[in-house]
Amino acid sequence: MSAPAPVPSPDPERTSATASSDRAARREVDHDILRLAIPSLGALIAEPLFVLVDSAFVARVSTEALAGLGLAATILTTVVGLAIFLAYSTTAAVARAVGAGRMREALARGTDACWLALGLGTACAVVLLVAGPWLLGLFGPTPAVLREALVYLRIGALGLPAMLAVQAATGLVRGLQDARLPLIVAVSGALVNIPLNAMLILGLGWGIAGSAVGTVIVQWGMALTLLAVVARGARRYGVSLRPQPGEVQAVGREAVPMFVRTLSLRAVLIVATLVATRFGPAQLAAHQLAFSVFTLLSLALDALAIAGQALTGRHLGASRPDIVHAVTRRLMLWGIGGGVVTGVVLLVASYIAPQLFSPDPAVQENLRAALWVLMVAQPVAGYVFVLDGVLMGAGDAPYLARAGVVVAVLTILPALGVAAWTPAGPMGVAALWLAIMLWFLVLRALALGWRVRGDAWMRLGAE
Repeated sequence: MSAPAPVPSPDPERTSATASSDRAARREVDHDILRLAIPSLGALIAEPLFVLVDSAFVARVSTEALAGLGLAATILTTVVGLAIFLAYSTTAAVARAVGAGRMREALARGTDACWLALGLGTACAVVLLVAGPWLLGLFGPTPAVLREALVYLRIGALGLPAMLAVQAATGLVRGLQDARLPLIVAVSGALVNIPLNAMLILGLGWGIAGSAVGTVIVQWGMALTLLAVVARGARRYGVSLRPQPGEVQAVGREAVPMFVRTLSLRAVLIVATLVATRFGPAQLAAHQLAFSVFTLLSLALDALAIAGQALTGRHLGASRPDIVHAVTRRLMLWGIGGGVVTGVVLLVASYIAPQLFSPDPAVQENLRAALWVLMVAQPVAGYVFVLDGVLMGAGDAPYLARAGVVVAVLTILPALGVAAWTPAGPMGVAALWLAIMLWFLVLRALALGWRVRGDAWMRLGAE
């Protein structure tokens, strides 16, 4: 019997070349992620500074004014949040067209989205101007809080068309793989907002009305700047700037699943505000401040999700699933790591921020309790946001809608249990945030992690 053939030893040069190629591929993926994520991080952090600046100034007016701002901001941010599909769907569709080499189609899709945004924003503003008192009354505020909230809501509604247009135009620009322009516009708006609100709220003594007027002025300035850039790009590629009703309606129909997904998320946040209102003005004010911090941190982590949207759409449009898998793996690592970093930041902030945002000791204690829960949830949040972005970039909105509804139901039930229990003081706020934050994110992590295990969410090509 002949001796077995010797097993060839690995070729050191080939092994080294393969390892070098893998490192180069990872560096390229990381470069693409950071090229989009870092500017997006700056833009996303700048946006919630509007509410944070308003909160810090209005807190000096009165606790009732701050609580009223919290209620009005909940309604306004709900409308803007529900319309986030204008940015996310546009980014995914434009990026896929860019990857397939269809630049004119990409710009046409973005222009249609901008017209849809202006129309929806105007309609929402009219509804809030008419139904504002009824909507605020659903939260059951005290008369003083209701009065302050109604002032802010009626003025702030005038900025809705601008904010929705900003979302659509930003989605177009990011789909074109440019994250710097939204950064410049967002940071400029945030910087102008600070002295403008200081002058109107404290200098002129307009109180909560000054806060709303200053914010609306800045919102329209941002919108006009981005829309001018969109118009210039459309003319360059021969895209009509006139509204095309059929195309605008098509954009709206395609965005319905993303709207359902976003609606499920916002439902959880609305229920949380309703429960916090039952606890009293101090707890509601603390909840509003904690929600502002949450928005700031979630949007910072969402910068990685935006990179995932743009890169996933582009590479699927170019029929490169291998790169999509590589981007997804790297984003999961970046997301968890980013969550750990923001968790450490929150730990420090929990001992500093309460005194900065409110002089009321009761508000400070309740805010600290919410921040501690939020700190624990950050690594899970990072994982959830990046996978959310990848699936949005892939156009997997129907799955996101179904999963969102199920997760929302499983989260709202414990939150209602907290409302029935109604624990006093910081214990109540902590229990509420355990339900609507930590438990909520764990459920979303399970749903999204299960989806990306396979390839059913991938569609290759331009369509």
